[in-house]
Amino acid sequence: MYIVLAILAFGILIAVHEVGHFTAAKLLGIRVDEFAIGMGPKLLKKQGKETLYSLRLLPFGGFCAMGEDEGESDDPRAFTSQRGWRRIVVLAAGAIANFVVAFIVIMALTSGSENFAGTTITKLVDGFPNEGVEGLMVGDTLVSINGERLYYIEDFKLFMGLADRVGAKEVDLVIRRDGEKIRLDNFPLEQRDYVVNGKTEFRFGITLNEIEPNAMEKFKFSCYSAMNYVRLIRVSLAQLISGAASIQDLSGPVGIVDTMNDIGQSSPTVGAALLNIAGFMAFIGVNLAVMNMLPIPALDGGRILFIFISWFIAKILRRKLDPKYEGYIHTAAFVLLMGLMVFVLVNDVIKIVSR
Repeated sequence: MYIVLAILAFGILIAVHEVGHFTAAKLLGIRVDEFAIGMGPKLLKKQGKETLYSLRLLPFGGFCAMGEDEGESDDPRAFTSQRGWRRIVVLAAGAIANFVVAFIVIMALTSGSENFAGTTITKLVDGFPNEGVEGLMVGDTLVSINGERLYYIEDFKLFMGLADRVGAKEVDLVIRRDGEKIRLDNFPLEQRDYVVNGKTEFRFGITLNEIEPNAMEKFKFSCYSAMNYVRLIRVSLAQLISGAASIQDLSGPVGIVDTMNDIGQSSPTVGAALLNIAGFMAFIGVNLAVMNMLPIPALDGGRILFIFISWFIAKILRRKLDPKYEGYIHTAAFVLLMGLMVFVLVNDVIKIVSR
């Protein structure tokens, strides 16, 4: 059941993205030849007044065909005939739609939250080894870990987890004490066994403040969650570039569906599974929005970049960029992208089969 639900959820993400392109194009009066959900052979199709609407076999993909590959066109309603800002609006609309829907899902999930925790220390466990003026004290607010800003306890857990992943026993902390920022470089902070109320607990030894979950705090937390998803993508890309993460860690549609299934299976109830899958779906929605806007050829962000490059060449060099060269670059990038997707697909299948 969860696999079917995960495939449906992923299909919705793609549909939302394409609906964004489609809606912007229609509002601007741009011709749309076909609006398709899915890829491969057509399962269902309906010819509208102008646009062919189709549902295709493979749920991983979709497109909104506006004649982008036609080059110069005599049709004033063709995508390539539009002014630069109009094309940018249409290209960006897919990512915006994904982000907006993800934010709505986040707000809906956050509305049921009963507590939040900030980054101000309210208690240190007895025996905490670095308590004091030169270390941590009750009332200190954790500002950043290794240069990454902290807003809620989720940030503390995330960046301490990343530090632990690379085997770091010390972190660079910035705290705020009595209104003053204090740097604690190479500060020893790691999980260890503490005795609390007669029980041994494996923890960092600090307790952070609780925040009353009123309407304003829920809205703030929703905004934080959406923007923090963007930051997670930036951190992940940085790790990939630095070598802290490898290409083997990438996941494609199959891996995402498998993860959603695992989330559903590990949830205590069906209701909890649906909420957890919705939360992960919101994260993937933000991920899809951000990745599509990267200035990489064949992606929406790459197409927007070429609009600016064309404008620059026309204004500064007094020459018009031949659309065929942009087409060559996008085609080459698309082939490379498909190659990467095939690699990721095979890697996802191997990980699933071998575990």
